[in-house]
Amino acid sequence: MPEIIYEDNHLIVVNKPAGMLTQGDNTSDESLFDWTKAYIKKKYNKPGDVYLGLLHRLDRPVSGIVCFARTSKAASRVSEQFRAKKTRKIYHAIVEGIPNRTSAHLKNWLIVSKGKNSKSSTVVINKKADAKQAELNYTCLKETTGRSLVEIELLTGLKHQIRAQLAFIGSPIIGDFRYSKQNQKTEKIADGHAILLHARELTIIHPTQKEAISFTAPYPKHFPKL
Repeated sequence: MPEIIYEDNHLIVVNKPAGMLTQGDNTSDESLFDWTKAYIKKKYNKPGDVYLGLLHRLDRPVSGIVCFARTSKAASRVSEQFRAKKTRKIYHAIVEGIPNRTSAHLKNWLIVSKGKNSKSSTVVINKKADAKQAELNYTCLKETTGRSLVEIELLTGLKHQIRAQLAFIGSPIIGDFRYSKQNQKTEKIADGHAILLHARELTIIHPTQKEAISFTAPYPKHFPKL
């Protein structure tokens, strides 16, 4: 079930459960976008359609913070922050093994390829015409036998970027069969509907107050403690 983290007249921030779509697709599955619109309509007894601006997305098996705008002005201002990379996005992941370096800056070229049902990203060594540059910083917070808790600061926002880049350095996210096919030890998380990647923190400039505001999403129940 989604959890409201913050709301005012301009923004609403929700903790998305893993397995839920951020935005509707060609399935009939309920999305976080639809759920949030229904929440606003009911809570504030709104007549007619409810405005809600989609500012960014999380992959379906990923849990954590999603920020929506409640006005078109807020949507325009905060969307520009995402485009200009003026937001701060922190993720936590539990990965297989222990990375060779306890912290590092990863800078790779990614190519997005369209599969039968969805898209995937592939890390390539050299720049190609259809490749885009992906950057993140990571730090190992805890280590235990066979796995590590890693904090990631996302510097660019490409499709499956964190998942592809961590797998490329030999530390795929637990539960992520798409990017850890070579490691059969990966277990199913939440009956296969989740991976151990959580959008933990988000910092933006409030669209009207003009000051930095940060949000933190509690871990979901399926996220184990190391």
